[in-house]
Amino acid sequence: MLNNGVGMVGRRYLGAREAAAELGVSLPTLYAYVSRGLIRSEAAGGRRRRYRAEDIRRLKERKERRRDPEKAVEGALSWGTPVMESGITLITEDGLFYRGRSAVGLSRRCSIEEVAALIWVGDPSAAGELFASGGLSVPERVRELVEGDPELPPLEALQAALPLAAAGDPAAYDLRPGSVARAGARIVRLMAAVVSGRVRPSGSVAGTLTGGWGIGGERARSLVEAALVLCADHELPVSTFAARCAASSGATPYAAVSAGLAAFGGSRHGGVLYLVESFLREEEAVGDAREVIGARLRRGDGVPGFGHSLYPAGDPRGAELLRRVAGGWPGSPAVRLAETVVREVGELVGERPTVDFGLVILARALGLPPGGAVALFAVGRAVGWVGHAIEQYRSGALIRPRARYAGEPPR
Repeated sequence: MLNNGVGMVGRRYLGAREAAAELGVSLPTLYAYVSRGLIRSEAAGGRRRRYRAEDIRRLKERKERRRDPEKAVEGALSWGTPVMESGITLITEDGLFYRGRSAVGLSRRCSIEEVAALIWVGDPSAAGELFASGGLSVPERVRELVEGDPELPPLEALQAALPLAAAGDPAAYDLRPGSVARAGARIVRLMAAVVSGRVRPSGSVAGTLTGGWGIGGERARSLVEAALVLCADHELPVSTFAARCAASSGATPYAAVSAGLAAFGGSRHGGVLYLVESFLREEEAVGDAREVIGARLRRGDGVPGFGHSLYPAGDPRGAELLRRVAGGWPGSPAVRLAETVVREVGELVGERPTVDFGLVILARALGLPPGGAVALFAVGRAVGWVGHAIEQYRSGALIRPRARYAGEPPR
């Protein structure tokens, strides 16, 4: 039975014998695949070479689809073959692209509103129209929630606030693309207001966040804007798939975003940010990054915030955030900590920082409140959830896969 390379997830390279064993071929056949350009290889010291795990996984999937198409489906939902079409995000070895435009490039010149308009309607210039609602009207029940319990963690606050806001927004039941895009603007602005505690905001999403968090200066606002853009979408992670499933049922965009949030909060998705924060606190308490990393590896815990299966050469989002933080706050404790940890992790395990690590360092540099990194990620990613909901509404298809029964036979 095909595992679609699940055992290779988290690994960037395999040795020659291991790669051949994964493919079920001889070493000469493996070398033939390399010579034909099907598998990339690199020098690994001496005469040894190493082979790209992602290439081996793809070749294995392709062979299995030809041999047994039905079995190939079994691993498709776990880092396997694509399961649906989308025109929003492309991930390649050259980076991340929103509708054909570099996400890193967009983060340097565009607002999150412009990127939302690009993702939702394909036109960044439509941002003014979509977000032109003046001062955001936050329902009284949402204001009571936020002001009555300011210590409520951001994800929990959002999960409580969205249904309350949806109840007062009958236009959300209009599932035509243009109407959903306008509802998306209301949702994203509401989320920024809730997580920042600024329930009477006006102006931009980034301005609402920085104003509510008490962060001044254009440099800080620009960094928050860039983070929102880099988090806007990432193809089809579990949270986005959950949002699309909800949208496929005809649920409102508020419900689709709520579904995305529910999955996002798990420890293997947005919850990784909390693990990164815990890891950095441990490093600070011990004062020796190499010792802490080594202890984690011995325990089998791994190093959160490093290594991404879709980016063998490093997550461009994490690299961009760390570059921006280092450029704006050189010599700060957050930057010094990041430099130390990145160096030690690179030397010990050869992995590079992800967007999760970059967001936590950003939060430290700016002095965001507890949960600020998670809140920033969730607000940015809501743009993608709405974009995928629009695609799903437009398709008119219900996402309803079948399960292969493996239980007791009927009696």
